[in-house]
Amino acid sequence: MARPLDDIVVLDLSRVLAGPFCSMVFADLGAEVIKVEIPGTGDDSRAFGPFVAGESAYFMSLNRNKKSLTLNLKHPKGREIALKLAAKADVVLENFRPGTADRLGIGYEALKEVNPRIIYAAISGFGQTGPYADKPCYDIVAQAMGGVMSITGHPGGPPTRVGASIGDITGGLFAVAGILAALHYRERTGLGQFVDVAMVDCQVSLLENAIARYGISGEVPARLGNRHSSVAPFDSMPTSDGSVILGIGNDSIWVRFCNLVDRPELAADMRFLTNNDRVKNWDELAPLLREIFVARTTDQWVETLEAAGIPCGPINTVDRVVNDPQINHRQMIVSTDHPRAGEIIMAGCPVKLSEAGDLSFEPAPVLGEHTRLILCENLGLSESEVEALQAEGVI
Repeated sequence: MARPLDDIVVLDLSRVLAGPFCSMVFADLGAEVIKVEIPGTGDDSRAFGPFVAGESAYFMSLNRNKKSLTLNLKHPKGREIALKLAAKADVVLENFRPGTADRLGIGYEALKEVNPRIIYAAISGFGQTGPYADKPCYDIVAQAMGGVMSITGHPGGPPTRVGASIGDITGGLFAVAGILAALHYRERTGLGQFVDVAMVDCQVSLLENAIARYGISGEVPARLGNRHSSVAPFDSMPTSDGSVILGIGNDSIWVRFCNLVDRPELAADMRFLTNNDRVKNWDELAPLLREIFVARTTDQWVETLEAAGIPCGPINTVDRVVNDPQINHRQMIVSTDHPRAGEIIMAGCPVKLSEAGDLSFEPAPVLGEHTRLILCENLGLSESEVEALQAEGVI
């Protein structure tokens, strides 16, 4: 069965996380992704543990369904090959610091000369313009400077990095959206374009109601732990053996909850009558709820609350996520059979398309696995020409 992007070719010059996450989405959805890597060492993340048979599980989890081409972009012949590949590609993706690709002679201006329809996507820490454009950036810097760390953590505690690398990952996801929009625009106009995505911009976009609250009240949003600033109860509650997540998003669910736990007087209490009342008087309501929840186990509360249609859930550890029946039904834990590392499990693709069937997942490539294939089949080079390039250190 055809996959939705199987007519798209992505030349992926990116490395580590933000760019590779973006190109992985394209590869999962059927695009041919040619991953360009430094000869001898490859993507930096090939050196990140844990390792299986010498192969990085970190790298393998982000680079499935791709082809690996080793290419020295600093060598004139390497640049020439990159330009030839770009001439045949639909998308070029990179996450260099701004200006690096131009210095290598493979920036947008150079590539659109050989392919005016090219979609050139650049993911960087602060974007291609502005006073911070040249600053180096990693995930934790993006989370910090984009404001997310300031509202993550418990009251009185230190600013906290989100456990997943959302600085990088959201950059990759917004790049996917930008590239797809540019491809759609090209379909209508015939024009390629430059897609500029900044990791810090993406973090700012996640601040949602924090910015709205500051704009209206002038107060700087603080860390609230697991609470929600505008909805209550919306928090974790201690149980006799752990915690349960409780999310009551409207007044009718609140009344239903109070009746379920035999505390109808709470629903009638003027302090807790409406959602706004409960948010305002949370410090008075929270101890009452904690007394209720600590009397039973997490599993007992989940069963009771779910039966009444009240949003709730356990706080799953990774091992529970991997073995959860819903997660597995949705094919969100998949495995690949790597030629060196064997079976490797990883997160699946969350995009489910009714006409595309089940997605397939090929293992991440070993370094340079497809170099000869790409140079011979895509560019028409002979075996002797490929051997000469290797001898010169180009591939």
